[in-house]
Amino acid sequence: MSESSGAAPNGDLSFEEILARLSQVVEQLERGDLPLERSLAIFEEGVRLSRLGQRRLDDAETRVEELLEGEDGDGARTRRLDTEEKE
Repeated sequence: MSESSGAAPNGDLSFEEILARLSQVVEQLERGDLPLERSLAIFEEGVRLSRLGQRRLDDAETRVEELLEGEDGDGARTRRLDTEEKE
């Protein structure tokens, strides 16, 4: 994927494309060799991509819950995993 011009990310990106671009954004920022304005533009792109990726995950979670519920509404139940919770 080529370096972004700083424009808003395309809403048609796949989740995998979002992750790949986010990885590039992190690498660019971690190098620390960019001028301040370019760093800010890339950071803004990263924030937009992160939010878009989170929306994709939320949508996928909703779809899974709907599928598990079944037609009669008495299907499997899901619960949020809390990795910090000790049982």
